[in-house]
Amino acid sequence: MSFEMWLTFSSIALLNIISPGPAILLAISNGVTSGPKAVSASSAGNVLGLLFVSSVSLFGVGAILQASAFLFMLLKMAGGSYLIYLGIRKYKNKEGFLTAGHKSSSTEDIASLSKFKEGFLIAATNPKAILFFVAFFPLFLNVDAPVFPQFIIMTLTFMILSFISLMAYGYLAKTARRWLADIRMVRVFHKVTGGIFIGMGLFLLQVKRNQT
Repeated sequence: MSFEMWLTFSSIALLNIISPGPAILLAISNGVTSGPKAVSASSAGNVLGLLFVSSVSLFGVGAILQASAFLFMLLKMAGGSYLIYLGIRKYKNKEGFLTAGHKSSSTEDIASLSKFKEGFLIAATNPKAILFFVAFFPLFLNVDAPVFPQFIIMTLTFMILSFISLMAYGYLAKTARRWLADIRMVRVFHKVTGGIFIGMGLFLLQVKRNQT
């Protein structure tokens, strides 16, 4: 892969990465309510999920999803249902972020693991992400050169750009904490973000293969 082709790929990938979606909403939510450690954990989980999705695409599972309406439906239901579940959890959350400083280190470790799992599952259960890799990566492959190294370069580039983007969103969202000093405002924030997650989940459940 030439430098010019990599630069083109990176530019188009970045535009896709920074567009609003579940991973960005999760980073914003964690940035406002839990802080940088939670954003780091969910972002790390998300990029590992992207690695999983990219690997699945490489081994042809993406093509199987394109060909099998049943398998696509199963994965779509898993992804949509998880977003709805996550949205309900956030909608019902009544805890404010101001109590985070009183948590023990073991509790923080458990919370970080939970955020990591959320980020991973959001990426790994999204059929649109798998089909995106299937459709997007081949456009930049040089068929006259070994494919696997090119695939690794594009995957790592996508992961790094995604992590930086999610951390940036989370950091910017952290500045909103001072506007949410009132616990009632925090609960409103939980309800709004929870509602958006539920809406994203319902939207994903309606997606058809030819819409990806």
